[in-house]
Amino acid sequence: MKFIITEDYDEMSKVAADMVIEQIKNNPESILGLATGSSPIGLYKQLIKAHKEGLDFSKVKTFNLDEYYGLTPDHPQSYRYFMNDVLFNHINIDQKNVHIPSGIAKDVEKECKDYDKSVEDAGGVDLQVLGIGRNGHIAFNEPEENLALGTHLTGLTENTINANSRFFDSMDDVPKKALTMGIGTIMKAKKIVLVASGKDKAPVIRDLTRPCLTTNIPASMLHLHNDVTIIVDKDAASLMNADCADC
Repeated sequence: MKFIITEDYDEMSKVAADMVIEQIKNNPESILGLATGSSPIGLYKQLIKAHKEGLDFSKVKTFNLDEYYGLTPDHPQSYRYFMNDVLFNHINIDQKNVHIPSGIAKDVEKECKDYDKSVEDAGGVDLQVLGIGRNGHIAFNEPEENLALGTHLTGLTENTINANSRFFDSMDDVPKKALTMGIGTIMKAKKIVLVASGKDKAPVIRDLTRPCLTTNIPASMLHLHNDVTIIVDKDAASLMNADCADC
């Protein structure tokens, strides 16, 4: 696990985007795993800028981590809508190469199994972009006694619901469940890049530097992967020990 500490959010986004851009340049048919939330927005802006400068997304395939259960793709707070707004509508990606779990699938179990099979059939994710929740969740794999391996329907913790409420008109509107890639699916990615910024993420980044595994911090499972880069700004790194950059 490699840590990169940047000056601020913009630099964090640029460093992370450069890794994605390099991946696409090395393999124009790359399979990307993408995250939602505020953390990767700057990264996506950098990808849009790179596209305007000539980066070709026409053969790239993407698989998003998750989707709110019960929201239609055209709902302004759905992750399909979010991804179209912050990235897909601004690059030359083929929509048939875009994959996001369906939040309105009638057979949720089949949707989840089919989603994992789609990832597998595509050849697996080459580079997975992750954010991290304040409680240590990655995708919507929340802290609990057991962590699911494959894509699944999960309930969201009160912590996550509260954090997401800022995007909705009222707390009652915030979805309480989501379809999410499981830890096993995420860990199959060939390379993982996690971004985090702000002092509110400092405690969980500090915890992530500790060489231990716990389902209370789902992101700690990333210690088992052989190619993980954690990119954080100075605020998110503020509780790390001085030598943690070499962890």
